[in-house]
Amino acid sequence: MASITNTEVFALDTSIYRSGYPMMDRAPTEQEFREATKMIYACIMSGDYSNLHIRRAIKLANAKGGGHDQFLTGILVNFDLTLTNKAWVEAERYKFLNFISSMSAMHRASVFRVGDCCDPHTSRASIAEAERLQDIYNSIDEKADPEGKREAYLDLLYNLPSGFELTAGMTTNYRCLKNIYAQRRNHRLPDWHVVCDWIETLPMADYLITGRMVSAA
Repeated sequence: MASITNTEVFALDTSIYRSGYPMMDRAPTEQEFREATKMIYACIMSGDYSNLHIRRAIKLANAKGGGHDQFLTGILVNFDLTLTNKAWVEAERYKFLNFISSMSAMHRASVFRVGDCCDPHTSRASIAEAERLQDIYNSIDEKADPEGKREAYLDLLYNLPSGFELTAGMTTNYRCLKNIYAQRRNHRLPDWHVVCDWIETLPMADYLITGRMVSAA
């Protein structure tokens, strides 16, 4: 089933500090920047969100309209995402959800253990058909029948089930994840439930992405 592993979050503290730039009348010195972001980091680690910069960032992240949450684009997230073919088609609509690298059906369709790579909702008949086409491809001698080999591979590729899963290394930011969460929290596909559950676990997600803690306050 869908899963997310190997999560890395970058620049949470510095992006929170930079959320205050629109109201600055001079650029911070490097020392001011280091001291402020060090304090923000310490507050985040302790769970104390009373810091002036953090309170401002939370307010901006939850402001309606006007692009006040722009600073969220600076909070970067790298992770490994496993989704079904059905969900990947939808995920690729997000402009700022970018691939770092991914497993490739184009390169490895002939060697995947199809049954092990499918969501539990995938029918046994669909899996069996893909395995049958995989066996046909692997039985053809490419030197003796190069055209047959090529056609057999296309037959296999075009018949991998919608429930077939692939893993990709992804990179995105909190603003994109905020958009995904708002659109997909109650989506019909269970893949998106896994993604949204994961979003809720990210640092300060309930304050900056989901707004759940802000709404409860």
